[in-house]
Amino acid sequence: MDLMEFLPNFAKAFVQLFFAVDALGVLPMFVSLTEGLPAPARRKTIPQMVLTALIVGVAFLFFGQELLEWVGLILPDFMIAGGVLLFLIAVGDMFSGRTTTGRVGASVGAVPLGTPLIVGPAVLTMELLLAQTCGSAATLSALVLNVLLAGVFFRLCDRFTRLLGKTGVTVVSKIACLILASIAVMMVRKGIYLIVGFGG
Repeated sequence: MDLMEFLPNFAKAFVQLFFAVDALGVLPMFVSLTEGLPAPARRKTIPQMVLTALIVGVAFLFFGQELLEWVGLILPDFMIAGGVLLFLIAVGDMFSGRTTTGRVGASVGAVPLGTPLIVGPAVLTMELLLAQTCGSAATLSALVLNVLLAGVFFRLCDRFTRLLGKTGVTVVSKIACLILASIAVMMVRKGIYLIVGFGG
C-alpha cells in the first residue's frame, strides 16, 4: 500500500476510532475515578491505561477474527452485536452522566480505564470492520494514535476542565455520544447488508 492509498484509509480509520475511543467522553470518568488519588499515583494511572488499551486493542486486531471463527461467528454477526451494544452505550451516556462507585484501586488505570472504557466493545468491533475496509496497517496506526491521544487528554485533564468548564466538557461528551450512536447504526446497517450478501 503506497502513501497516497494509506493516508485516506488512515484518516477514515482515525476519525471513526476517535469517536469510538471517546476520550473526551471518558474524561469526566477519569477525573471522578482518580480524584481520591495523590498526584503521583494519578499520573501513574495514565501509562497503565495506555499500555492496557494498546495490548487489548492490538491483540484483538490481529487475533479477533480467528477468535470469532473459532466460536463459529462471522464478522457481520460481531458488527451487528457490537453496533447494538455501542448504540445502547451511546444512548445511555447521552441521557445519564457517567458515575462511579467512589472506590479507587491501584489498577484503575488498567481496569476500568484502559479496558473497557478506552478500548471496549465499540473499539474492538470497529477495528475489525476497519481492518477489512481500510487495511490492518492503517487501522493499527489509527488505533495507536487514538490511544496515545487519550493519554495526552487525560494528562491535560485539569487544563481541559478549566478551559471548557464542567458544562463544556458535558456538551462535548454529548456530541461525541450522538456521533457514536450514528456510527453504531452504520455498523448494524453494514452488518445486515453483509449477511444478506453472504446469503445468511
